[in-house]
Amino acid sequence: QVSVEIPRLTVAEYHRPYVALWIEKPDQTAVKTLAVWYDTKLKANEGATWLKDMRTWWRRAGRSMTMPADGISDPTKAPGKHQLTFGAAQLGALPPGQYNLVVEAAREVGGCEVVKAPFTWPASGGAKTSSAKGASELGAVTVTVKP
Repeated sequence: QVSVEIPRLTVAEYHRPYVALWIEKPDQTAVKTLAVWYDTKLKANEGATWLKDMRTWWRRAGRSMTMPADGISDPTKAPGKHQLTFGAAQLGALPPGQYNLVVEAAREVGGCEVVKAPFTWPASGGAKTSSAKGASELGAVTVTVKP
């Protein structure tokens, strides 16, 4: 289970951020993109043009993907806490080991921020929770792995 907080910012021109969530190895090799939130309502899929603004995700995994992608792409989210649950369909082939859940947010007329929460797959001896907190574009990011 993943929780991602998008903070409410008091700025003159607010745009919802584009957000990518993915799993990477400790050496920063991308393993799997879990979700990409972007402006899916623009005509001719023009929102995908701006995905490259999430530079870390784009370089590691995004540029080889075609958007929209079933089960991965979604519209941008409003400020608040957002819960996501991933199961065997998304994580079944993930080899045991140490990983990071990485969340990147980029906002038009705003900044870009990357937050990483480490976790061990699979969990043993009960649920394990890890969290990290952004300083500007992201709030709290929490990952809970259950056996």
